[in-house]
Amino acid sequence: MGISTSIILLAAGAILAFAVDVTVSGVDLVAVGWILMVIGALGLVLSMIFWGSWGGFRSRTTRVDPMSGRRTVIDERVS
Repeated sequence: MGISTSIILLAAGAILAFAVDVTVSGVDLVAVGWILMVIGALGLVLSMIFWGSWGGFRSRTTRVDPMSGRRTVIDERVS
């Protein structure tokens, strides 16, 4: 679940929990709204943790010449 999906779930849950005043037999829309908000918040937190710990695509190996101290990239690959 991505950040945008989490935000959509949060918004849909808030609408159901706070703005909709309709009675449906067998379904408590307020409870469904709260469940969607909890799932959206959990997804948002997990997405933020995942993206915060992700280092990106580049992985470089560098070589330093001991005489000149010059660095050169000798390997660059996609992880």
